[in-house]
Amino acid sequence: MYYIYILYSKTIDKYYIGSTSNVENRLAFHNSARNKIWSKRGQPWENVFEHEFESKKQALKAERFIKNQKSRKFIQKLVNEGWQV
Repeated sequence: MYYIYILYSKTIDKYYIGSTSNVENRLAFHNSARNKIWSKRGQPWENVFEHEFESKKQALKAERFIKNQKSRKFIQKLVNEGWQV
């Protein structure tokens, strides 16, 4: 199974959207000292949304769809109401 996930950082008031086969490991990475990517500055991150897909292809397609919306309101709606697309 693969997942899309949305993390939220109170520190920088931003959302991070990603996909993975293991959400717990990804959250741990984003919050770890090993993290050298953009999300490091938002630590600590909290997982506010995840949705399961049968394939990696489906999860990546959903991740791209969310990112292409370029809308904080859309992300907040997902977090509050769940995946209804």
